[in-house]
Amino acid sequence: MEVGDVALLLLRLVVGGTMIAHGVNHWIGGGKIAGTGRWFASLGLRNGVLQAWLSVLTEVAAGALLALGLLTPFAAAAIVSVMLVAALLAHRRNGFFVMNEGYEYVLVLAVVAVALGLLGPGWLSVDHAAGIEITGWAGGGIALILGVLATAGLLAVFYRPAPATTKDEVR
Repeated sequence: MEVGDVALLLLRLVVGGTMIAHGVNHWIGGGKIAGTGRWFASLGLRNGVLQAWLSVLTEVAAGALLALGLLTPFAAAAIVSVMLVAALLAHRRNGFFVMNEGYEYVLVLAVVAVALGLLGPGWLSVDHAAGIEITGWAGGGIALILGVLATAGLLAVFYRPAPATTKDEVR
């Protein structure tokens, strides 16, 4: 076992665990599914409760797969997609820094996910034990391109922001 394998395991466990915690929080934390659904609807997504459940399932499943190192580039793609949706709908308008609700945090998670797609899960993974070898440009490409395409698909189907009101309409 090499130090790089331990480093990849640490990255997978921390990012995977973070995604699982994030999904569980959307499910049972704060406003639960209903509150998460209302928040998603306020961001312009139709069917907010459905979006909340899809987010929970994606975050928990992708986090678990990444932590296990199973189907790593596909798990990474799901994380890229969730983080890209969050960046575009919830954080982009707030600038870079997370202390201002900016996209800093989601950018880091997405880039680490792409890096894990490129590097692979390492020796301490289910992928390695099962002989699944999708790394390098193929793994990184799956993580990035599939993540972006999934985001585009979700937004094309579900994103319907409320029309902006003008000063004339307010009067």
